[in-house]
Amino acid sequence: MKKLLAILGVITCMVGLCACGQEETKTLEVNAEDESLIQYGESTVQQMDMIVSQGAIEQYASDPVIYNGLLDWQNALDDIGKFEGTNGGFVDRGEEDTVISINISGSEHDAVMEIVFAADMSAYEGFSTNVKYSTSENMGRAFMNTLIGMGTVFVVLIIISLIISGFSVIPKIEAKMKAKDAPPVPAVKAAPVAVVPAVEEELSDDTELVAVIAAAVAAYEGSGSTDGFVVRSIRKSNKSKWQNA
Repeated sequence: MKKLLAILGVITCMVGLCACGQEETKTLEVNAEDESLIQYGESTVQQMDMIVSQGAIEQYASDPVIYNGLLDWQNALDDIGKFEGTNGGFVDRGEEDTVISINISGSEHDAVMEIVFAADMSAYEGFSTNVKYSTSENMGRAFMNTLIGMGTVFVVLIIISLIISGFSVIPKIEAKMKAKDAPPVPAVKAAPVAVVPAVEEELSDDTELVAVIAAAVAAYEGSGSTDGFVVRSIRKSNKSKWQNA
């Protein structure tokens, strides 16, 4: 019974993948044993690798599930290297779907292909190929992702800070633009200062007073004559007698 199921699985795989995506995937038995499902999955992987190696992916463009699965396998081959075969797998049965995981051996990296079926095993729901990387490779990839993420954050912060600092420059630029557009202000000429001519005091009417003052100054100086004195002007003092004391 197991051999019969395995043969039926291989035949179903070849028919389903080689029909150019035009026909529905053949229904597998819901109660099929895990070993038969794993053999079916291994045959599916081999057929997908054959289609990719022959460059016949576009023939399955009408079936998005198979087409996307083939594209995913093609991209994974860049890290897997040369496909060297399959090495068993396991089956995960759920309430909504059944997942067949197939171990894949490659010249550079191993991988696991997950083939997802509907719960009633009536049709494919998806394909995904997960490459297995070493611990050092995973750490390196994580470091690069962290570095890129932090670098992006710092670049954005620098750009934001430059934008904020530019806000203080904008008013200055606007003021300069307004100053250029404003009409020139005419210079205000200073009013001429009137020169008041000095008024010479006439002493012709104060001859007697001049003589008295000259005599007083001559007496104060101890001179008996007023010939050495010339009184040119007489001004009234604004100081009070108490201030002169």
